[in-house]
Amino acid sequence: MRYCYWLSLPISLHLNKCERFFSLRTMSSGSNLVKVAVCQMTATPDSKSNLEQGRMLIEESKRQRAQIAFLPEGFDNINRSRAESVEAAQSVSGPTISEYCAIAKANNMWLSLGGFKEKSDVSKVYNTHLIVDPDGNIAGAYRKMHLFDVDIPDKVRLCESDYTLAGNEISKVVATPAGNIGLSTCYDLRFPELSALLRNDGADILTYPSAFTIPTGKAHWEVLLRARAIENQCYVVAAAQVGAHHDKRASYGHSMIVDPWGKVLCEIKDGIGVATADIDLQQLQQTRESLPVDKHKRRDVYRLDKLGAAELHNIDDVPQYMFAQYPISSKVVFCKTNLSFAFVNRKPVVPGHVLVSPLRVCKRFHDLTTAETSDLFEVVKKVGDAVTAEFGADSLTISIQDGPDAGQTVEHVHVHILPRKKGDFENNDDIYKKLATHDKQNEGISTADNSIFRAEEVMAREATSMRKYFQ
Repeated sequence: MRYCYWLSLPISLHLNKCERFFSLRTMSSGSNLVKVAVCQMTATPDSKSNLEQGRMLIEESKRQRAQIAFLPEGFDNINRSRAESVEAAQSVSGPTISEYCAIAKANNMWLSLGGFKEKSDVSKVYNTHLIVDPDGNIAGAYRKMHLFDVDIPDKVRLCESDYTLAGNEISKVVATPAGNIGLSTCYDLRFPELSALLRNDGADILTYPSAFTIPTGKAHWEVLLRARAIENQCYVVAAAQVGAHHDKRASYGHSMIVDPWGKVLCEIKDGIGVATADIDLQQLQQTRESLPVDKHKRRDVYRLDKLGAAELHNIDDVPQYMFAQYPISSKVVFCKTNLSFAFVNRKPVVPGHVLVSPLRVCKRFHDLTTAETSDLFEVVKKVGDAVTAEFGADSLTISIQDGPDAGQTVEHVHVHILPRKKGDFENNDDIYKKLATHDKQNEGISTADNSIFRAEEVMAREATSMRKYFQ
């Protein structure tokens, strides 16, 4: 059996009772249960009062034996104007987050701080979601990407972009005792692509700290949360703001925790309070195995990958990669995605001449799947930017030799990327002649005269220098 629990809070807080429920799908052994707490608050422009409210909620979560407490978006403050929001902004090392780090350490708890106004270099803020570990250290950070902008003439205007900068990076999942947490914030809930990418990265829990408006909350809040849980087969924890923050704004509330089957485990409908539920990773795994949706995805037809996924990712987990029949040491690989890899050249035509290939050995360009083609050229674009920066180039030559009559000597699709500078060849087209003749013995892989090749340690140093662009 699995339960939501509730206890009475101090008189200044109101707590809603959670519904006890019995799972028809599986009986949990109890050995993999981790209790988490979802906190509902009413933030105002008074940051000091909000901090004390957050402290009480965290301490109540601790009393209920939760290992992680989730606070909503705007836990620091919700202000009346753009100017007030910008004025209230702080850095991650500022007093508000420092205080919450101390609270986490004092209570030996993990905290999800669902979105505070992070100071930027311009007159706007970032809406930043932080994970704090029980030692008071920042374990994860995410800047909200999707900004809520509604401007209906003569009716309503609520434009987050007036005072907020959008983040441009999907954060890595954060490993916690309750599982891997994928970070999102409020309006991100309406973009299932983000939650799918977090699931791809290993998320067990999707979290949506929010300050939903009352009209949109009534219409969409619960159905969206349950949909994200069901389609990704993840737990969803959604801490929410509730009630009137000031005379201009109010939030819907209804903080809740949803299991991977879409069952609402607990909910705080109204008022300030805490609700808890058990995260059962064994049951999560059973759900995924009994209905293996992820395995049924047609990745040969469509895909969903991060743009910019060309990051230093598991390159050294294997000692070598195959370039047709030729082994390539992982030491000379500097970029890898799930479908492509980039490596330095043993006999470059110009300094910085590198190669990009699909991980799967594909003899000809027409052998690539749609996903491999797309990934290959995403990587080519990013590698091109990297070699341009690393070698001080003004331009690039990007070339594919597809088939023996086009000069291809290794039967594995590969893209040449060559950084170019003014005057590096007397005639610009001479580079293509050089490419055709620079290495007749299989693209610098093998020959009787190995003296024409660079030493592996030299290549490894170049690859190491290139990796910094993909970290």
